[in-house]
Amino acid sequence: MRRSVIVGVDRSARSRTAASWAAREAVRRGLPLKVVHVSALSPDELAELWPYRPVPLPGGVVAELAGRHPELDIEGVRLTGPTTRSLLDLSTSSDLLILGTRGADGFAGLALGSTALGAAEACRCPVILVPSGLALRRAESRPEVVTLGINAREPVEAAVDFVFDAAMRANVRLRALHAWALPTPAAAWMPFPLPEKDRARWEDEEERLLADALRPWREKYPRVRVLQDVVLHSPSDALVRASARAELIVVGRHGTKLGPAANALVHHTQRPVAVVPG
Repeated sequence: MRRSVIVGVDRSARSRTAASWAAREAVRRGLPLKVVHVSALSPDELAELWPYRPVPLPGGVVAELAGRHPELDIEGVRLTGPTTRSLLDLSTSSDLLILGTRGADGFAGLALGSTALGAAEACRCPVILVPSGLALRRAESRPEVVTLGINAREPVEAAVDFVFDAAMRANVRLRALHAWALPTPAAAWMPFPLPEKDRARWEDEEERLLADALRPWREKYPRVRVLQDVVLHSPSDALVRASARAELIVVGRHGTKLGPAANALVHHTQRPVAVVPG
């Protein structure tokens, strides 16, 4: 099957934001873009119910993106069936699946929809979730960095490669963020501030672990500028805070479930998140 970038759309403004992001990503990668709309009803059934409805999806989105990116090969795809399963089946041979963090359904205040969460947990290719508030941010405030949330003791190698490649394509800096905690015995019994010499010793060890984890990719992508950032913080809080200052924040996924930190990130992110399966 031909490689491609896939973006799922519905009638929400959020999915239009995701489609715009997907078009830019497809151009960067030199890949065709598939704009996909999944409906529980077939086209004939929709026509019978609403014969005078607006231009059916995804045709309107395809026309809009084609006007802005005439060099991009864009295809509209209409599917019938369960939304999450249909998108997952279509994405098995794709490079990237891009979705809004929530669609047209759901209640006010919902940060993450079931389709976005299901894709992030189960998709075989990387998934980028684009938050709805992104459309409200001023273009000139776009950060010039991509961030990798990494556990230096157990890195997801596919996520490391993905983020180095993304930084190279966008020609931006890469921030590798590793959060650590005090050794459990020390954290349990110390009733007073941590002595500076002990903290420095432990922090040096965390820095070494991060440098070792990144070394193969720094050699593979020598032009990527890398900032190693080791923070004494919970991984969840560190990732959510970092999401406010990144063009894209990338995390890895072990198995078919998100870890606690990645789960917190996709629910509270302020910028696009890429979840990369290991």
